[in-house]
Amino acid sequence: MTQKWSDMPELPEFYDRYIKKVDDLPLNEAFEQNRPHDIMADIDKLKALEHKVYAPEKWTVKDIIQHIMDTERIMAYRALRFARNDETVLSGFEEDDFAKNALATARTIDDLMEEWEILRMSTEFLFKSFNDEMLSRKGTASGNQVSVLALGFVILGHPIHHYQVLQDRYFPLLEA
Repeated sequence: MTQKWSDMPELPEFYDRYIKKVDDLPLNEAFEQNRPHDIMADIDKLKALEHKVYAPEKWTVKDIIQHIMDTERIMAYRALRFARNDETVLSGFEEDDFAKNALATARTIDDLMEEWEILRMSTEFLFKSFNDEMLSRKGTASGNQVSVLALGFVILGHPIHHYQVLQDRYFPLLEA
């Protein structure tokens, strides 16, 4: 896992917006630097916002954390399939349907964060099991070709994207 995202010959379309949010470090170092509690640094603010939304039909903080975990699981599954040379074209997933049916609002922020920490450890072990050849393998998911390495960086960058949304759109609700 010594490859950085800049080592990829090209960044996959759509996923590049998440990948570029991660420092250009070897994947194993990037996992070390992007622990869930490091990304979601201000737990007190998250708890204060847990049921608030900045506009109708938007997700709560709990929904966002659950969405991050659901996405991590799906991306890790895709990475496993592609690393094992499975050439099956994988379908996408409808994130709003997942959010609606996850019932995250019935959970606590602490519970969600603990689950995410455990999930992240598992994801990191999965990626540690991949050698450079496996990391370079590609597959097609959601209509896009993507490498296993890219999926690792997507897993890391996706929560950074959502934390920035929280900072920009949700944290100001605490000042109102």
